[in-house]
Amino acid sequence: MPTLNWIGKEAVVNHHQQVPFHLLKDVPELACGNPGEGNLIVQGDNLVALKALLPYYAGQVKCIYIDPPYNTGNEGWAYNDNVNSPVIREWLGKVVGKEDETLDRHDRWLCMMYPRLVLLKQFLRQDGVILMSLDANEHRYAELLFDEIFGIQNRVETFVWKKSYGGGAKSKQVVNLHEYILCFAKSRDCLGEIVLPPDENTRRYYKFSDHNHETRGPYRLQPLATNSMDARPNLRYSILFEGHEIWPEKQWQWSRERSLVALENDELVIKQVKGKWSVNYKQYLKDGDGEERGAKLYSIIEGVYTQHGTNEVKELFGDGKAFSFPKPPELVQKLVQAFSDKDSLILDSFAGSGTTAHAVLKQNVEDGGTRRFILVEMGDHIARNVTTERVRRVAEGYTNAKGEHVEGIGGGFRYCELGEPLFDEHGKIRDSVRFADLARHVYFTETGEPLPRERVSKSALLGDCRGVGIYLLYNGILGDKSANGGNVLTRVVLAQLPPFDGPKVIYCAGCLLGRDRLRAENIIVRQTPYEIKVS
Repeated sequence: MPTLNWIGKEAVVNHHQQVPFHLLKDVPELACGNPGEGNLIVQGDNLVALKALLPYYAGQVKCIYIDPPYNTGNEGWAYNDNVNSPVIREWLGKVVGKEDETLDRHDRWLCMMYPRLVLLKQFLRQDGVILMSLDANEHRYAELLFDEIFGIQNRVETFVWKKSYGGGAKSKQVVNLHEYILCFAKSRDCLGEIVLPPDENTRRYYKFSDHNHETRGPYRLQPLATNSMDARPNLRYSILFEGHEIWPEKQWQWSRERSLVALENDELVIKQVKGKWSVNYKQYLKDGDGEERGAKLYSIIEGVYTQHGTNEVKELFGDGKAFSFPKPPELVQKLVQAFSDKDSLILDSFAGSGTTAHAVLKQNVEDGGTRRFILVEMGDHIARNVTTERVRRVAEGYTNAKGEHVEGIGGGFRYCELGEPLFDEHGKIRDSVRFADLARHVYFTETGEPLPRERVSKSALLGDCRGVGIYLLYNGILGDKSANGGNVLTRVVLAQLPPFDGPKVIYCAGCLLGRDRLRAENIIVRQTPYEIKVS
């Protein structure tokens, strides 16, 4: 498979592993509605924030949508990557140039994106997808980057979004009307069929009615014959009709058995037109269970324009200057609708104005869903005054530029900032780290899976994963608050541990049990903090 190379690539391929785990610090005064609904806005550099979120959400996200900097040469984006390499630090330390095709500009963008995409992949469910908006500046490089990280076999589509109505009077050559949305699956084999809900454009094709109308609705005619070049002898046979043998020019779409059943049930329409036989089947609007047939998702997205996003910001904030070139909620909503379930988790680590949260809340209202969102926005001003404020106004209601009150559509969220790292510069666990914080971290680094929220309790037994019990002795979890009390594995402490029938991994400050006893009890001891992964 062709691969992409650039200056600094070697330094960033494994950079995500060097990013330390940080705590998340709640900011209750910026929360909205019921913070327990599962929605979250995080302010901070998204590479560090993603690493901090992994112990909570790895493998749980159905749909990721990101709209990163397009790298047009006119942006002032900056990310605080501390990559320990003189070469990459030199490239990342430069301000993005305004030249159209400078090599350093593309290198820097790729260095910024690579570790973030690697972390984002870890958040996806097996049937999850990632979608990324971009234009021609980085499109040709980004596809190769996605091929490398997600696998070329998991490419779903490159959507073309017609972003503008037309115009282009200032263009000297070609009027550009489109952008791209890359779509890759975690595992395309697990993705399943993508079907949108029925819409008027779909319904208008169903013009005919028969005796099945009450249960199946109207129908339209579809040709049973196919021009497929994939020769399959079992699909080439004759259909007997009023004494005539009707053969396809090439082959039928259905097996003989299925066609005979359809003919017997009056679900085939056979006519002779100008000496040639035509065979069509009735495609009903509703399936056998009475569910309406859904619409298909097309690779070209039309009818939603950039101006719609700007108008939405004007409506919410009174002018369009709060955020430049926001994506229209309808665009992201269409993607959320296609690539998520009603109870899915949606992640956007380049949150900007908060369009993704807006789209999720709107979609929940339309189909009764309970989707949740996680947004990450680096800029403190943007996060507090644009992202959070927009989502708050959408949820709770607001007064528009005309002085009219607009009802909120509901929804709440927590607001967090990045706290300090779990470990200090000497590799020691910080005094401020609570049992629940360390429990999530220990469980995730030991198993590769997040600790389910319902398991975070005051028990030394965090849970079991693949038949192994995971324990943590920390911060006097067994009730002994003396120095190292209950944090050292002794015979007395072992007797107090919640029972587990199977092998055990116990994280503790020390162990006074001998090897024979540990072997007999099927225990592996990991000493804290030295055997806890710090990044």
